Amino acid sequence: MHDIAFIGGGNMARSLIGGLIKSGAPAASIRVADPVLEPLAPLGIHATQDNATAAQGAAVIVLAVKPQVMEAACRSIAEALAADSAPLVVSIAAGTTIASIEHWLGRAHAVVRCMPNTPALLGVGATGMCANARVSTAQRVSAERLLTAVGTVEWIDDEALMDAVTALSGSGPAYYFMLIEQMTLAAVGLGLPEASARRLAVQTALGAARMAAESGVDPAELRRRVTSPGGTTAAALASFERDALATIVARALTAARDRGRELAE
Repeated sequence: MHDIAFIGGGNMARSLIGGLIKSGAPAASIRVADPVLEPLAPLGIHATQDNATAAQGAAVIVLAVKPQVMEAACRSIAEALAADSAPLVVSIAAGTTIASIEHWLGRAHAVVRCMPNTPALLGVGATGMCANARVSTAQRVSAERLLTAVGTVEWIDDEALMDAVTALSGSGPAYYFMLIEQMTLAAVGLGLPEASARRLAVQTALGAARMAAESGVDPAELRRRVTSPGGTTAAALASFERDALATIVARALTAARDRGRELAE
């Protein structure tokens, strides 16, 4: 990938840049525009405070700004893109539709809308991606390469489902953090020292996630394999079922999905 410009140089942008460089992209091919330049210096890339300067002539433009400033960011580069030859525009802003981006840019562009999550900061992110009809096969490959530098990607055909992606993986890390938090507190209530309980809870979550990711076995089957009839795990799972865990989770994801739709409006 070459001639890529980031509009916004925050944590997620810097993680993507680091992933690109680690995967072989030359730092000289990457430009970033951000009001604060100091955090960008260690990356060895060209940094500027002017969005249009960064965007000019780039083959790929990554919109890595907060949703509330997305309109201003798009309008600031619209003229530079209008004079350019059909760049790919990649947005990593939650809740911002492709139609809105095209409107603010002033004309139709090839746009890929992405919903990464915070584990991308460690290179283990999960990103849902949706492309409009103007995105070519080669541009899809470029967008995928960009996001796989910090984790895994899933293409979503219907943009309307991106709010569900936000509810699942975009907001999802917080759900697991809460579960770890609550398991730790419950274990402390059973008498374990807090530090030991937290370490055990975190490592258990990590181990379970790796088994689910690397075993090739459906999580439901993994659950069955570790649940002996009448045993301790079965007792805990029965308690979850009595408290309608499935309903609780479904309601939570629906609430997140609905809030995403509201924010997009």
